[in-house]
Amino acid sequence: MNNYIQSNTHLIRLFNVLLISILVLPFIGLQHSATLLVVLLVVFFLKDYLKVFFSSLALSFSGYSFSRYKKAILVVSSVIILIIPIMPYSQYATDVITLCLIYVILACGLNVIVGMTGLLHLGYAAFYAIGAYSYALLSINTGIPFLATAVLSIVITSFIGLMTAFPALRLKGDYLAIVTLGFGEILRVILNNWQSLTNGPNGLSGIPAPHVFVDFTDARMMFYLTAVVCFVSVFIILRVERSKIGRAWRCIKEDETVALAMGIDVVRYKLISFVFGSFWAGLAGVLYASKMGFVSPDSFTFLESILILCMVIVGGLGNTYGAIIGAFILICIPEILRDIQTFRMLIVGLVLVLLVIFLPKGIVGSIKDVNHTNSKS
Repeated sequence: MNNYIQSNTHLIRLFNVLLISILVLPFIGLQHSATLLVVLLVVFFLKDYLKVFFSSLALSFSGYSFSRYKKAILVVSSVIILIIPIMPYSQYATDVITLCLIYVILACGLNVIVGMTGLLHLGYAAFYAIGAYSYALLSINTGIPFLATAVLSIVITSFIGLMTAFPALRLKGDYLAIVTLGFGEILRVILNNWQSLTNGPNGLSGIPAPHVFVDFTDARMMFYLTAVVCFVSVFIILRVERSKIGRAWRCIKEDETVALAMGIDVVRYKLISFVFGSFWAGLAGVLYASKMGFVSPDSFTFLESILILCMVIVGGLGNTYGAIIGAFILICIPEILRDIQTFRMLIVGLVLVLLVIFLPKGIVGSIKDVNHTNSKS
């Protein structure tokens, strides 16, 4: 009997689906549990057909070279982003796209550490918080101009990233992940409890809007500032990725022993990667604080770090364009599904699961694999 069950894939799938539905029943109720059961049954039993569909979809892109069409992609995306704010009833769309651009900077920054260098970082939201709180405290208490405040905040974030990297980079793999996770949680506790400096869980409000020749109080103006900063950030990251430093990072990711044998100073380049990634987290924190006018510890939890990491994985580890795609997917999909609050996160979770199952190397990575296979054949 046991051998029969083990050999029957459909029975195993059915058992797993029933088990999941029963486990969540006390938490979401009978109606939602039944809905989840139906959705999971459809996904599990159509898995093979979906796999064929996604493979066919990837093959449809096989004739295209990303390197050949990068300029076209950038031009089209730029035009779309510039048109959105002037469309009627675009206030909501403007705010969502502005948030997407901030997360693009975060995803590209984390991609440098995790995707290019191979260092598993689970506390990236901590540096995001340091940038946001540094900007908030300096702008509220000192009255320093926006540019000077932003530069100081980014320098502070980068310096803390450097100080954190010295002890953390003595570790590898899971141990490094645990240390970075611990740093993120320590910072969150400090932000929650240092009442005299951070105002505790109530956060900091009254953060002034940026002023660079003109005021960026309007959401549309803030969007254009964020878009310019985002495009410049992506351009710099792409240039560094193709430089000697970027090649050293990729070599370290593939094999540290080989990197050492080639004369690469592994510790030094890891430090550069950590500080470089922290720099972009600080910049994103500055933009977030100046856009929202308010920061609190609830915005920089461990789940925020996981969300940014998911953006990198969904797009494709080690690919800057993939990080951009992942950021837009994971910010836009929940907003598109906002009208169905009950099932919104369930659908987002299913989308993530499907992407990981059928595109294990991320969207861009899987398409590149198909192109590589086809070029060989």
